[in-house]
Amino acid sequence: MLQVVIKRIKPGKEEKLRNWLTQLAQRADEVRATFKDETVRAEQAYLIGTIDGPILVYVMEAEDFSVGAKAFAKSVHPIDHQHRQVMAECLGESVNIEPLFDISIED
Repeated sequence: MLQVVIKRIKPGKEEKLRNWLTQLAQRADEVRATFKDETVRAEQAYLIGTIDGPILVYVMEAEDFSVGAKAFAKSVHPIDHQHRQVMAECLGESVNIEPLFDISIED
C-alpha cells in the first residue's frame, strides 16, 4: 500500500528539514531498522518550491499503516524520536490532495 503526505514547510525551516533528510539518508541502517517494526517497504521525500513557499511530498509504502503508526508511536529507536521532533518543528499544515487513480496488482 502507498501513502502520500503533502505538507507546507514552516517559514525559515526548509534548511533544517533538508539537513534532516540528508542525515536520514546517511543513517540508512537505522532507518531500515525502524522500517521492520513499522512494516515499511520504502519511503521517499521531495521538496517542491511553490509561490506560497516550499512543500514536502512524503511517499511511503507499507504493508499496514495502522501497525506502522502504532510502532512509530511507541518506538524505542532514537532516530524515530528525532524524526518526530524535526517534522513537528519544520512542517505546517497539510496540503489537500484529491486521489484520482489508485490501482495495484493486488485487489
